[in-house]
Amino acid sequence: MAHKNPLQIERLLKKFEHDGFDFYIHLDKKVDIKNFNHLARLDRVHFIKNRVKVRWASYSFVHAILSSIDEIFATGISYQFISVMSGQDYPLKPVSQIYHTLKQNQDRNFICFEETDDWWKNVISRVTRYHLINFDFKGKYKIQSFINAIMPDRKFPLPYTLYGGPRAMCMTLNWDCARYVSQFVASHGRLRRFSFFTWGPDEFLIPTILMNSPFKDSIINDNFYYIDWSAGGSNPKTLTEDDFEKLMSSDKLMARKFDTEADTKILDLLDHHQFKFA
Repeated sequence: MAHKNPLQIERLLKKFEHDGFDFYIHLDKKVDIKNFNHLARLDRVHFIKNRVKVRWASYSFVHAILSSIDEIFATGISYQFISVMSGQDYPLKPVSQIYHTLKQNQDRNFICFEETDDWWKNVISRVTRYHLINFDFKGKYKIQSFINAIMPDRKFPLPYTLYGGPRAMCMTLNWDCARYVSQFVASHGRLRRFSFFTWGPDEFLIPTILMNSPFKDSIINDNFYYIDWSAGGSNPKTLTEDDFEKLMSSDKLMARKFDTEADTKILDLLDHHQFKFA
C-alpha cells in the first residue's frame, strides 16, 4: 500500500529479492503513477490495476486492501500467504529468515489486536458515531456533528465482539484466511455500508471478522512488526538513526514507519547490520 517516495519503495523491493516473494503495489489513485512505473521492471513486482482513491482513516483504505487481495486471487497463482505492507516498511532481519518463519507457520495467521478493553474505551466512538471521513466537501464536520447530535449511537451490524488495535493494518494471512475475509465482506453489504461511516476501520474491521470466524484459533496476536506509538496521536513515530539500538534489540522481523525524506541513515545502518550477520 503506497502513496509516496518511489525510491524508498524501490529500496524495499530490492531488499526483498527472493524467489519466495512476489509484490503487488497498490498505488493510491490520487497519485501520478509515472514516477513509480519503473518499479514494474523489477523482478516479481506487479501493479494493482484497480486503484482506489484512499482517504486517510477511511473505509477506502480497507476497500483498497480487499480489492487488491481479490486482484491477486484473480491471477490464478496460489500463494501460501498474503501480507499487507506499507511502502514505509523495512526488514529488520534477513529476508531468508522472514521466508523460513512463514514457511514454518503455514497454518497460522498473524494480525495484532489489543488484549484488554483499554484501547476500545478510548476509541469506541469510531464505531458508535457517524464519521464523514470518506467525503471531501466544505462544512462536512459541522454536518457530522449535527448528525451525531440528533441520532442515537450506532451499533455494529453483526453480533460480534469487537477486536482491534493500532498495529492491525500490517497483517499476514494464509491463503484460505485471506479469501474468507474478502468473501465475507463482499457478501455482507450492510457491514460495508456501516463501515463506510466509521473512523479508522483498518484498525478493527478485519481483526473483528477473523476473531469471530472459524479461523480464530489459527490467529497469532503478532504481526512481526516493531512500531513505536510512544509519541501518542494517530500516527506511529517516524523511525530515525536515533532508534537504531532499539531496533537491533527487537526480536521483530519488520518495522515501520521510515521516511527517507526525514532520515536515510537508519536504512543504511540496518543494511550494514544485516550484511554483517547474513
